[in-house]
Amino acid sequence: MESAVRETPSTSTGAPMLMRAGIVLFAVGMLAVLAVFVMFAAGLEELPVWLSVAAGVVTPLGLGLGLVSLIREHRRR
Repeated sequence: MESAVRETPSTSTGAPMLMRAGIVLFAVGMLAVLAVFVMFAAGLEELPVWLSVAAGVVTPLGLGLGLVSLIREHRRR
């Protein structure tokens, strides 16, 4: 008896690589934002530049990569 459900090949497991990269970059950026807040609350005024750059650039970059991956996946279907 044939099934009415269309089977899709299981070549892709999980999220695409672009989505995974976006998630990792966003998580790293959020950790940097949290570190900036904690260091500022502790009274440190001279924060490292690389930490501020990570908080300000890596977080939106990860969000953008995730959105691009989501749009590409949706258009493929």
